[in-house]
Amino acid sequence: MSRVAVIGAGAVGCYYGARLAEAGHEVHFLMRRDYDAVRASGLRIESVDGDVHLEHPLVARSSAEIGPVDWVLCALKATAIEEMRGLVAPCVGPSTRILLIMNGLGLEERVAEWFGAARVFGGLAFTCINRGAPGTVQHLDYGPVTIAHLEDDPDEIAAGMALWADAKVKTLAAPSLLAARWAKLAWNIPFNGLTVTAGGVTTDRVLGQPGLRAAAHAVMREVIATGNADLAAHGSAERLDSDAIVTDLIGRTDVMTAYRPSTMIDFVDGLPMEVEAMFGEPLRRAQAIGVDTPYLALITAQMRSLDALATERRGG
Repeated sequence: MSRVAVIGAGAVGCYYGARLAEAGHEVHFLMRRDYDAVRASGLRIESVDGDVHLEHPLVARSSAEIGPVDWVLCALKATAIEEMRGLVAPCVGPSTRILLIMNGLGLEERVAEWFGAARVFGGLAFTCINRGAPGTVQHLDYGPVTIAHLEDDPDEIAAGMALWADAKVKTLAAPSLLAARWAKLAWNIPFNGLTVTAGGVTTDRVLGQPGLRAAAHAVMREVIATGNADLAAHGSAERLDSDAIVTDLIGRTDVMTAYRPSTMIDFVDGLPMEVEAMFGEPLRRAQAIGVDTPYLALITAQMRSLDALATERRGG
């Protein structure tokens, strides 16, 4: 069994950390907002795959209290990238591996600058998870995690898969982290973007309106085209199958519960949104490579404008 630190114990971090704890791993949660509630009543996961109640989870207010671990599971928002190094560093020892279950592009490369590429992994979750009451997480639908390695090392990918071997989480191994990131963005960009720009709506509202549904298709295809061009620019032979991915993602979202993506929740709550990691960096790469992406450019401009407006309202 492994010693694991969950850095970013929000809905996603708590859910996957709880599943690892359920499987017998020693899991430490870095808690801020929910620390007192979890200390008092434990951590509750209300899940379509079976509830979990950790009565006495290992919680800490600082990473230094946790110390070096075998695995850091980092589930911070991409908006906290500047804080990440300081939060993760106390948990990193000579053999620590770092798994990012985060949205966006280029995050693993940033972490590699601090801790070295060999220890950095990407975990790409396709799931519907929201916060409930303090100390409670609601897992509404899906839940698989794709495991990839920054250097695409097969032995390291196998080590990443082994961590989840006994957990109640479906895991898939991806030979190319870059391809897996673009495949995830093919869902994240249209649905995190359109649920915001349509006024703060759920995914079913996007697919239920013909104009928004067509826009989701168009954005997806632009993202996939950019991903394939980026893979080629990086010398990778991997390619994404546009028709198959669009059919799969639209189909899964059609039958998904009415879901509030994380960016839409941040928008409604007036919080900073993951605009640059999820929209800005993909657009920058499209422009650098020369891929025409009018839908992506428009939605990125809208997201930047809405995020700036929210910042002004917060007085930031």
